[in-house]
Amino acid sequence: MKKTMIVSAFIMMSAISWALDDTPENRSKQADRYMATSSTKDMIQDFVDKMELQLPVERRQGFKDFMTKHFDFARIDSAVRNATIKVFTADEIKALADFYGSPEGKSAMKKFGAYMAEVMPFVESEMARAISEIDREVKEAKTKK
Repeated sequence: MKKTMIVSAFIMMSAISWALDDTPENRSKQADRYMATSSTKDMIQDFVDKMELQLPVERRQGFKDFMTKHFDFARIDSAVRNATIKVFTADEIKALADFYGSPEGKSAMKKFGAYMAEVMPFVESEMARAISEIDREVKEAKTKK
């Protein structure tokens, strides 16, 4: 029993020693690794490509042009990197970089545009429904006054 406890304690201490110090420098270094694992531009382009397939053929090119014409992908990448550093710890960013750099992570990212194209119409319709409900409640509140 003592041996098991000693081995468990050693394993736990070892895991703690492998953790990165959560410093701005380590967050920045890991964010660079994470940003190198996936392309924001490719992800957005894939999403737009999948979304346009839901439109009539004659509207697809206009939609695609409208959605990408004014995108500044360098600014988007900068915002993603800054938010990553601000929100996540160095170990969390390392885990993201490790996952998205893995074969499974790369495969998942290739499917992300299709995933978002599936989810976004529902999210958009749910937002429209919620806004309608808010408008209805505001009108009711005004008529009660």
